[in-house]
Amino acid sequence: MAEERREQLGLVHIYTGNGKGKTTASVGLCVRALGAGERVYFTQFLKGGDSAELESLRRLGAQVCSPRTSGKFYFAMDEGEKAACRAQQQELLAAAAAAAAGGTYRLVVCDEIMAALSLGLVEEGQVLALLAGRDPGTEVVLTGRDAPPALVEQSDYCTEMCCRKHPFERGVPARKGIEF
Repeated sequence: MAEERREQLGLVHIYTGNGKGKTTASVGLCVRALGAGERVYFTQFLKGGDSAELESLRRLGAQVCSPRTSGKFYFAMDEGEKAACRAQQQELLAAAAAAAAGGTYRLVVCDEIMAALSLGLVEEGQVLALLAGRDPGTEVVLTGRDAPPALVEQSDYCTEMCCRKHPFERGVPARKGIEF
């Protein structure tokens, strides 16, 4: 394969598992791509938009899409809030699919898409369609626990983070700048 063609080959990454580091790995790849002069689209599913890495990505030039949520976990939402959340997740997925298909971005990250899948807020077929419809030169990253087998099958990289020990087990809450 010619060097020029190899650099334009857009592959699929999955960062999954119950360990810390899935979002961090995807952000690291964003930083690498931005440092190489590439355009990056980063979207977060089911997060509140207050993760500290988002401002860094914006400052480095990434297009970041992370709308504010109600601040509640999905299980604590009433039916109206759940419907609004589902609609928002559908909009995020449609925008990410458009970004992946358009040829404008070298890297498209769908952070915590697996959580949206697990809750039934987006469908596996929609995520598979995003992958199938991406521009040939667009790299796509999907993160979150419990990656379904069909997505793993479509991936080129699949990394599973494994938690062996975590300070939360000792009652230490998530800390801004470290866990979020």
